Amino acid sequence: MTLLSLSSVGIEFGATPLLDGVSFTVAKGERWGIVGRNGCGKTSIFKVITGALTPTAGSVARMPGLRVSLLDQHRDFGDATTVWAAAARPYADVMQLEITLADTALRLAELGEHAPEALLEQYGRDMERFAHEGGYTFHARVDAVLQGLGFDAHAAKTQLVKTLSGGERGRLGLAAQLVSPADLLLLDEPTNHLDLETTTWLQEYLRELDGTVIVISHDRAFLDDVVDHVLHLEGKTGYTYRGGYSQFVLQRAERRLAQERQVEQQRKMIAKEEDYIRRNIAGQNTAQAKGRRKRLDRLPRLTPPPGESGVMVLRLESDDRGGDRVIVAEQLAIRMGDRTLVQGFSATANRGDVIALVGPNGAGKSTFIKTLIGERAPTAGEVKLGGSINAAYFRQDLDQLPLDQSLYDVINDLRPLWTRGAIQNHLGMFGFSGDEVFRSTRSLSGGERARLAMGIIVLQRANLLILDEPTNHLDVESIEALEDAIDDYDGSVLLVSHDRALLRELATRVWAFNGNALIDYGGTFAEWERERQSTVLAERAAAALANDARKEQEKAKARQNAAAQQQDHAARRESKRALDKAEQAVAAAEDTVAAIRRELEDPALYDGSGANAKRAGLLDKQLADALKTLDAAFARWAELDG
Repeated sequence: MTLLSLSSVGIEFGATPLLDGVSFTVAKGERWGIVGRNGCGKTSIFKVITGALTPTAGSVARMPGLRVSLLDQHRDFGDATTVWAAAARPYADVMQLEITLADTALRLAELGEHAPEALLEQYGRDMERFAHEGGYTFHARVDAVLQGLGFDAHAAKTQLVKTLSGGERGRLGLAAQLVSPADLLLLDEPTNHLDLETTTWLQEYLRELDGTVIVISHDRAFLDDVVDHVLHLEGKTGYTYRGGYSQFVLQRAERRLAQERQVEQQRKMIAKEEDYIRRNIAGQNTAQAKGRRKRLDRLPRLTPPPGESGVMVLRLESDDRGGDRVIVAEQLAIRMGDRTLVQGFSATANRGDVIALVGPNGAGKSTFIKTLIGERAPTAGEVKLGGSINAAYFRQDLDQLPLDQSLYDVINDLRPLWTRGAIQNHLGMFGFSGDEVFRSTRSLSGGERARLAMGIIVLQRANLLILDEPTNHLDVESIEALEDAIDDYDGSVLLVSHDRALLRELATRVWAFNGNALIDYGGTFAEWERERQSTVLAERAAAALANDARKEQEKAKARQNAAAQQQDHAARRESKRALDKAEQAVAAAEDTVAAIRRELEDPALYDGSGANAKRAGLLDKQLADALKTLDAAFARWAELDG
């Protein structure tokens, strides 16, 4: 079943064309990845899909009633005050219906058999709607997603949204999007605020999700694991490919090669025709030459595949080889307030090491780096750079960039002896050309700021690079350029990143946070990942066994409770029967007393005859006995009813 189809879509902003001739069709259950340079139109495609942007050309067809979920970039959680309520916001109507059902149930209980038929019918319709819209499952779904994205699902019911950091708000927005009952999920850079563990969870969640997904991402490993189709935006148009990211790379190379061959063949044919026209335009074959010239003028020219213009050109070099011992830690301890981040860490990083510093968000990676470079003091022990080690630090928050300076002035301050041409050439290597070099740093996007920061790093010519999430704002092409540059770099690198493809390709060693311990793993990141996966699987198996045991205990307890409830119900039924019997006895005794009194009140009984006098005496005795029986029956009923 087709959910969505874009046909020859074009997008223009004013007189500036952004995209032209973009066509692709999304079927139910498919998972598409959209990749391309920053600013190529990926987010605009999302806006066209949702209807927020009308294309200037082409058409968009959507399945009738298609429910689309797109994360609001402003992360507006409405009037939700707690984390749990914000995550469950897509089910706001269902939660309100749940409250209405509870109120109606109380009212029906109060009215009992006098409840109006209309109220009963409304209650039935509301119950059916509640079940249809996921009322019985959304609580568990919200809990599972919050837990998977690093929140405590129980604490989330009281934790306030206003206490969250920017990264936590990003994860909360993603949680609300994932629990949304949508047919089509549009995810824009969903891994940006996730650590390795939560990224892995997200992959598994999306693989098992019974829905359709389109994702914009620069995380190559994530795309490889999740998507089965790729839309690549380049050269102001789009190309579709089947498979994950790795298959896309191979197919793109094949397509470009075929396109280059076609262009070359056409070029040779045109050159041959032009040569014929030159030689014969004034001779005996002038008619043929003129005919060929007309055909040549009408021939549509093939365009070569888009080049790599604008892609960051990066070469990392160092002025000084430096010592063999690059980083030395001895019994290092780091605390923040009452929390211990690192305890008793000892390790030595050697020249040429590429160390992946990994751990959950908030584990202390950035704090460890700040301690290493001397921005904060260790609680105990020491960590220091080796002799002749010169470090360059790429900060995750890009705080190293000066504000309100032009790009040109930033580089000019670092290289005052360079000519204007040299400065412009350097900035051109990082995608800034022409008058762009005179833009203010304050006006730069996240990706542009990251490229400028990398341009500054290059000028430092350090022998130790400390890179804290360098790929966060870069597009895939720039990430690949960074990967190649680090691979060719002859210095040492301490790398914090959630880009597993980058870490798998480069990291020769891993420092991994585990609670308040920092573990020095001597193998590559890929080896550490496999070993960690084995450990995780073992932990999951143990947890599953413990969970099974807990469930058996809960079942046994439930059986005990059920037996106790059955006994209680049996006792209640017996008590009810006894009370009903006592009420019947009281009623029977009252009837007997009433019958005797009616007979005693008959005037004919007192006609003076001996037989009636004897009968009156007998009735008096029967009335006394009946009253005693009535008192006993009433006392029994009062005892049972009390």
